[in-house]
Amino acid sequence: MASTIQALPTEVVYLITAGEVIDSLASVVRELVENSLDAGATRIVVSLWPQQWRIRVADNGCGMDEDNLQQAALAHSTSKIRSSEDLWKINSLGFRGEALHSLTTLADLEILSRTSAANVGWRVVYGDGGEAVEFEATAIAPGTVVTVSNLFGNCAVRRQGLPTSAQQMRGVQLAIQQIALCHPHVTWQVWQNDRQWFTISPAASTGQLLPQILPQVRQGDLNEINLEIPNPQPSCTDAIHRVSTSHAALNLVVGLPDRCHRRRPDWVRVAINGRMVKSPELEQTILSAFHRTLPRDRYPICLLNLTISPDQINWNRNPAKSEIYLNEIGYWQEQITTAIDQALRISSANLKESVHTTRVSKLLKAAEAKGGYSVNPENPPEDNTTQLSLKAIAQLSNTYIVVEHPNGMWLVEQHIAHERVLYEQICDNWQLVPIEPAIILYQLSPAQVSQLQRIGLDIEPFGEQLWAIRTIPALLQQREDSADAILELSLGGDLQVAQVAVACRSAIRNGTPMNMPEMQTLLDQWQQTRNPRTCPHGRPIYLSLEEPALARFFRRNWVIGKSHGI
Repeated sequence: MASTIQALPTEVVYLITAGEVIDSLASVVRELVENSLDAGATRIVVSLWPQQWRIRVADNGCGMDEDNLQQAALAHSTSKIRSSEDLWKINSLGFRGEALHSLTTLADLEILSRTSAANVGWRVVYGDGGEAVEFEATAIAPGTVVTVSNLFGNCAVRRQGLPTSAQQMRGVQLAIQQIALCHPHVTWQVWQNDRQWFTISPAASTGQLLPQILPQVRQGDLNEINLEIPNPQPSCTDAIHRVSTSHAALNLVVGLPDRCHRRRPDWVRVAINGRMVKSPELEQTILSAFHRTLPRDRYPICLLNLTISPDQINWNRNPAKSEIYLNEIGYWQEQITTAIDQALRISSANLKESVHTTRVSKLLKAAEAKGGYSVNPENPPEDNTTQLSLKAIAQLSNTYIVVEHPNGMWLVEQHIAHERVLYEQICDNWQLVPIEPAIILYQLSPAQVSQLQRIGLDIEPFGEQLWAIRTIPALLQQREDSADAILELSLGGDLQVAQVAVACRSAIRNGTPMNMPEMQTLLDQWQQTRNPRTCPHGRPIYLSLEEPALARFFRRNWVIGKSHGI
C-alpha cells in the first residue's frame, strides 16, 4: 500500500507558524487527543502517571498501517495537507505534523496501531529525530495507542519551570473538558495513577453534555439552538484561491439569564470548527448581547460553536492553534448577536416544567412529602411554535398579572415587564423632544450639568443657581415628575444607564390597577422583546407554575380506585 504520510515541501514548512507545541502534560494530551478525533475515534481513554511524566492515549479510530507508522514522527510529516493551498482548506484538528516529532526530541515515544482491515497491528518505538528504531507486529484491537514516557527527561530545567503536579492535572482536565464540549458524541475515560479519575459520557448535543462538566447547571437552565447561516462571500482579492461553501452552521448553548449566571466570564466559550479558541472580538460580542439582562457584575454562560468554510479561517496565528484570524469578523458578530436574541426569547420549545418551577418546586415537594404519595405526571404535549399564546386572566395585589398559557400559568410582575418593554423601545428609538415651558432646576453641580449634556439634553443657565432644561426624553414629556426624573439622570452614568432610568421611571408602577385589555397589551408587547426573561437590571420578570407541577400538587395522577381508598 502506498504511504499517505509524506514530508511537507520546504516552502509549505516556511508558511507554517513555528513554535514549541509541547510545553506541559496538558499540551501532550491535547495534541494526542486531537489526532484521535481526526482518526474518527468515538471512544478515547487517557491514562496519566504525572510523577513519572508518562501519558498514554488509546482510541478506536481508523488506525495506521506499517508505512504510515514509520513516517508518523518525522519532522513536518502529516496526512492532512500537501501544499500551501491546503492551508485554506483545513478541516482537521491537526495539520502541522509537529507534535509527534517534537515528542521524540522531548520524551520516549511508542505507538501501537492497527487498521480495521488488517489482521495484525504494529508496534513502533521512535528515536530522537522521529526515525523508527524498533518495529514489530503486535496484537491490538483496531485503533491506536500512543505512549509518551519520561517527558522532558533530557531537560530537567523544563520540568522545574512547570506548575505543580496538581495544577498540571487541572490543566489536563480543563483541556479534555473543552475538547469534549466540541465533540459531545465521544466517550471519555481518564485515569490517573491506574485509578479512574473521571469519565464523560456521550451526549446528543453540547447542551446535553454541559451539565456533566458544570454540575450546578441543570439541563433545563439552558437553551440550545442550531442555525444554518450563509457563509460570507470572499472578497475579490481572496477569491483567487478561496471558494466558500454555501452555508455555515451555528450551534449556541446559553444559560437562561433568569436562571443561571456566573461571577466571572469563565464560561463564555467560542469554538470554531470543533476547536475551542480565544477570540476577544466574538467573546465581547457575546457579552454585549447579554448586556442589561443580568444583575450587575454577573456574566452569562454561553457556548458558541461555529462550523464555517475553512477559507474563512487562518489557523496560523498560534502554535497551539488556540488563536485564529477570522475573515469577515463583522459578519459573524452580527450572526451571533441575532442567534443570542433568538435563544433568549420565550417559546414553548424552551419551556420545560422541570425548570420553570424552580422557585416553587421546593414547596411542592414539601407538600408531597407530607402526603407520602408517589406521583408520575404526564409530559405536556410538545408545541413547536415559536411564540406562546399568553392570556391575561387576573391581576393580583395590583402588582402581578396572572397569565394562562398552554403549559400552565405564570405570575408576571407588571412594573419590570413594562420596564423591559420601554427599555428596548428607548434603545431602538432614543428621542429627545423640546418642551415649553422649560424645566427649571436649582443648584446643579458642574458634574450634574456635564452629565445632562453628555446624554444629549439641552441645558443652559437661567439665572443665579438656576438651569433651564429645554429638551427631555420623549417618554418623560407627559409625566408630572419629569423634573425629578431629570435630577436622577444628572447623578451619573452613561447613555445606557440613562435609558434604563427613563424606562424605570416611565413603567407602570406596582400598585396600579389594570383592566384586562391593558394587561393583555402589556403581555403581547413584553413577549415581543428581545430579552423577555429579565428586566434591564437583571431581575427575573415572571414566576412559572406548570401544569405537571399542579397535577403533582393536587394528586391528579393517582390510579383510579386507589384514590377512593379501594
